[in-house]
Amino acid sequence: MKLHDLRPAEGSHKARTRVGRGIAAGKGKTAGRGTKGQKARTGGSIQPWFEGGQTPIHVRLPKLRGFKNRFRIEYEVVNVGRISALAETGILDAPETDTTAKAAKSAKPAPVAITPDILAALGLVRTLDKPLKVLGHGDVTRPLFIVADAFSKSATAKIEAAGGTAQVLEFPTAGDDLIEIEEVAAPAAPATPKKAPKAEPTAETLPPTSSADEAGSEA
Repeated sequence: MKLHDLRPAEGSHKARTRVGRGIAAGKGKTAGRGTKGQKARTGGSIQPWFEGGQTPIHVRLPKLRGFKNRFRIEYEVVNVGRISALAETGILDAPETDTTAKAAKSAKPAPVAITPDILAALGLVRTLDKPLKVLGHGDVTRPLFIVADAFSKSATAKIEAAGGTAQVLEFPTAGDDLIEIEEVAAPAAPATPKKAPKAEPTAETLPPTSSADEAGSEA
């Protein structure tokens, strides 16, 4: 093999198609662009987002209108009519004794206490993760004492008209006045009494010495 025998691998190099070089070349006359039209012209092109003249998608889609209230409270709702119908079945009444039965006959029926926990246990409320609001659809036929986070005006009017009470749960907020607790200092430990310093002996406090002792000291 000599240098002039070297050739690239078959198929690794392909000659560029030369258009517009006569009909016999295979790509002459219209040069593969078809007959007339926008894409047959020099420099003519269509943008990728062009949809043929129909209303484009960025116009067809609805725009973001209005706003979403970030402070909106999602309530778990129940109507007073369903609560009253449940109370009429007697499932919410306390067990009667002889004394309570006599008192019930002589006096008006006592209000039935309703709390969110009771409503959830009986299936009227799906979850306790949301605050509970009582709405006014339906009729109230007996006194009810309902505790909830919120009441509609019609619900409150119907509950009170039947002799019941609508109690709103109130939670303290950051702006409410809180009870200030004064810190009481712990009682101090009793101080230990200090010993008085020992007085040095003086001539007045020393006992009197005898003459024999003086003589011995001189000797």
